[in-house]
Amino acid sequence: MAAFVSRYAQAFIDVITDAGLDTAAIDRQLNDFLGTWDGSAELRDLFANPAVAAAQKVAILDKLNAKLGLQKELRNLLAVLINNDRIGQVHEVAAAYRAALQERQGIRQAEIVTARELSESERSALLESVGKLAGTKVEASFKLDTAILGGTVVRIGSTVFDGSVRGRLERLKETLIAG
Repeated sequence: MAAFVSRYAQAFIDVITDAGLDTAAIDRQLNDFLGTWDGSAELRDLFANPAVAAAQKVAILDKLNAKLGLQKELRNLLAVLINNDRIGQVHEVAAAYRAALQERQGIRQAEIVTARELSESERSALLESVGKLAGTKVEASFKLDTAILGGTVVRIGSTVFDGSVRGRLERLKETLIAG
């Protein structure tokens, strides 16, 4: 990730926090803009075109905003990205904003890999256990990998907790070879 992406994300969080805005509403509006952005190659091409002045691009953003109804702070972020020729990285800025916001809220991202599909109650219980393990609230993505044979592998940041059958067998093998 480019360094500027994090700076834009942090500055945006500071602005919406200072203004006391509803982050869930901002997130929905950001999704609306990104959906429009992704759905229109013409819009992306226009904003990427160096022959179109930034002021014209901001005017187009304002016309688009009349339909989307974005909060002024989100509209201003997009205008700053346009004026600094960074609008092409809007997805990266949005992802960095969301990650930084979750970090400020004490929420950690986790990836949970299981050998079989889990029921909702099993997922909830596992999320609760992982939250206790991490010492914070956790939002997780679940993946299936039958190669782990059974158990669970949890990744939180750069830390991996391997409770899989395959991992246990590999550790046993290493112990037997070393012994």
